[in-house]
Amino acid sequence: MAEHPILPIPGKKNILITSALPYVNNVPHLGNIIGSTLSADVYSRYSKLRDRPTLYICGTDEYGTATETRALEAGITPQALCDEFHVKHKAVYDWFDIAFDHFGRTTTQAQTDIVQDAFLKLHEKGFLEERTTTQPYCEKHEGFLADRFVEGTCPRPGCGYEDARGDQCDKCGNLLDPFELINPKCKIDGAAPVPRDTAHVFLKLDKLQPEIQSWFEKASKEGNWSSNGIAITKAWLDGGLEGRSITRDMKWGVPVPLAGFEKKVIYVWFDACFGYPSITANYTDQWEKWWKNPNEVSLYQFMGKDNVPFHTVIFPGSLLGAEGETWTKLHTLSTSEYLNYENTKFSKSRGVGVFGDTAKDTGVGPSVWRYYLLANRPETGDTQFEWAGFAAANNNELLANLGNFVNRVIKFVNAKLDGVIPEFSASYTDESFDFPAWIAGVNTLLGEYNSEMELVHLRAGLKRFMEISSQGNLLLQYRLDNANLAAYPDRTKTVIGLALNLSSLLASIASPYIPGTSESIVRQLNSKLEFIPETWDPEVLKPGHKIGKAEYLFTRLDEKKIVEWKERYGGTQASRAAEEAAKEALKKKKQEDKDKKKAKKAAKKTAEVEAEGGAPLVGEAPKTAATEEVTSLPIREKGKPEEK
Repeated sequence: MAEHPILPIPGKKNILITSALPYVNNVPHLGNIIGSTLSADVYSRYSKLRDRPTLYICGTDEYGTATETRALEAGITPQALCDEFHVKHKAVYDWFDIAFDHFGRTTTQAQTDIVQDAFLKLHEKGFLEERTTTQPYCEKHEGFLADRFVEGTCPRPGCGYEDARGDQCDKCGNLLDPFELINPKCKIDGAAPVPRDTAHVFLKLDKLQPEIQSWFEKASKEGNWSSNGIAITKAWLDGGLEGRSITRDMKWGVPVPLAGFEKKVIYVWFDACFGYPSITANYTDQWEKWWKNPNEVSLYQFMGKDNVPFHTVIFPGSLLGAEGETWTKLHTLSTSEYLNYENTKFSKSRGVGVFGDTAKDTGVGPSVWRYYLLANRPETGDTQFEWAGFAAANNNELLANLGNFVNRVIKFVNAKLDGVIPEFSASYTDESFDFPAWIAGVNTLLGEYNSEMELVHLRAGLKRFMEISSQGNLLLQYRLDNANLAAYPDRTKTVIGLALNLSSLLASIASPYIPGTSESIVRQLNSKLEFIPETWDPEVLKPGHKIGKAEYLFTRLDEKKIVEWKERYGGTQASRAAEEAAKEALKKKKQEDKDKKKAKKAAKKTAEVEAEGGAPLVGEAPKTAATEEVTSLPIREKGKPEEK
């Protein structure tokens, strides 16, 4: 428990932020990071710099079939697997400077208590029912299969995606039934699943639809939801909600608190979203001040589009059914499309793409990674991670714009003014440059920056930030050098004072995006990180203030590195090696099969000749120990398969 937890303050704008809980089994790739955790971190940092009580909660989603199965394959317990990957996830987010107020997990007693409480309340109010269902069962490893562990071809017209799961198609976005899939197979061992009856508990979403519909229509407008989030939710509601099973035949999960269901657990898609309040409950025992305080708390949730229905239909529907208006429900939904890698998909197994635990191997710091990902955030459509664009973002934007401006003015003041801000006035006027108009222009851009950030338009906010930095370079152009300081001392000192104060503003508005860079600017200014204002005060740093030493914010990336990184992360080496190994294995197997077939044929002919008392056939080898062994093989009866 936090000793001094962040709590809502009555009368203030209290912001509760979550990013979709990453599933514990996999190390996140860049698309996962920008799709939820990094985007949420930007808004959390912004909200805090607007002086709002803000709590950012996340953690690993740890229950479910995938964890149970992978642990079985690894020969360890599911808990041990979760312990290992929870640490791996946290290390990735720490490196990316993602500042959760608490990063927890779902395998806790608080999770069990909160999930079971909601389950029982839904049961008491008639929103749950028992049904006998037919589920896919794998006879090969003798177990029921979660929908996501059945794979096959999507049956939806016009789709035909070959890697669809039994619960959802990632290409067309439709929810599926595992028995709808074309050529279904068990993900674990490739066997074709068979139908088998089992009893389960269903959440009656159809009965909850009127309440969900009413809530959605109001919340999506008031919270300015992302357009794709609205479209996905509307499609679900327009299609008519149906009851969905919320229990499974397995051991790893929250136990079902009903008699007769002792060997079943609550399904992870019902369980996972309750991880947000349970993780908060592990942060503070006053968690209900955040989660059961809808009149004073606004909930902002960040996720990829594939997570939308769980957060806009199932979770709020469960809350409405369990306790009506008591719970704090989704206010603003920010969803992203997919970030692809160089026109292909990220793949850990094929070594394609940059994953959270390998980005640091490039030697490029977190600020550059954050900047590029956020500048290419897939807000309205899929975007691409491209190494050429990554290098250009560093060299042509961060280095040439922001880095050049801050470094130039701080180096000059240290070299020529002993690091002390000279006397200046923001009201200075000069026929050579309209300083008041320049200040007004900065404030116009600052207003636009704040407006975009309030709407969670993170790409647009980043663009405004860089435009403000460009105004700094405009101010310095032809006005900051030894000749100007000697010939126009008052104007040059005004330029210096305004430029250093603009650097302070840039540190604040940069902090949500590139916090490490922001810290460097503040350190160089020998100041503190200021709250982001409505209107910029160009005289926060006063004359006489001594700044710190200059530091380089960014370094140029050699174009040759692009070729190296494409080779390293493009899956080329791994793919080639795998392809060559597969070709060799196939070639070897074909040759072995050919040799066996030839030997068998020869042995059969030899046996026939000897049975008739003749000599070995011309061109065939004399009988040896090897051929003796072959001739002793049982002869397959017609119509019967060969024994293996």
